Amino acid sequence: MTLLQTTRYSAALNKQTSVNILLPDGAGRHRVMLLLHGYSDDQTVWLRRTRIEVDAERANVMVVMPDGGHGFYTDAEEGYAYGAAIGVELPKFIEQTFRVQPHFAVTGLSMGGYGAVRLALRYPARFRSAVSHSGALMWGNDAQRDRPGRPWEYVHLVGESPRGSAHDLVALAERCPVEARPSLRIDCGTEDFLLPDNRAYHAALEAMGYDHEYQEFPGDHNWDYWNEHVAEALAFHERVGYR
Repeated sequence: MTLLQTTRYSAALNKQTSVNILLPDGAGRHRVMLLLHGYSDDQTVWLRRTRIEVDAERANVMVVMPDGGHGFYTDAEEGYAYGAAIGVELPKFIEQTFRVQPHFAVTGLSMGGYGAVRLALRYPARFRSAVSHSGALMWGNDAQRDRPGRPWEYVHLVGESPRGSAHDLVALAERCPVEARPSLRIDCGTEDFLLPDNRAYHAALEAMGYDHEYQEFPGDHNWDYWNEHVAEALAFHERVGYR
């Protein structure tokens, strides 16, 4: 397993942007998983805080870790199009640079958990499976608007009333054709402050008949939890993704 640290130009962001890549040894077309960071971190954090290199080597999967800024992996109403930058431009860059399989998987935590589900639902022809750890899954829903402590970028990113928009994960799931639905797995710690949002999104998926996996485990919104469960994301993608 080789670590590559590089930059690429993003037209959607109008700047050079960083990406770290764990590249498996050997020839052949690699399976690819995008791995998304949370609100307070960058593309380096998964390597610094988890055993992802060991887990990825065991799974023989190429792991692509982009810098998502504070963009929530969506196309801002006022700002930059992080959704297009990471959901469209980055996969094209990977395909042009490496020999890879065409269908990708995507995993993320917190802001990145929202991003993983959003990218898969927005671009289901590219992302066949998504895993959210401790995801901010109701971020693009009006319920987030008046919560104390929400990031100041909220209105700039999703607008005053995002319910039903391309930022709303419930609306995206409802609009995704049944035959195109990506496989979803959602997990959250029982002590996590985002647990109510995860339960709410799980209930919404159940109500619309969207088949998915949902689990709760002991744990909080921290790296002990994410380090423990990222291997389960790799196993899920191996079982249901890349098809």
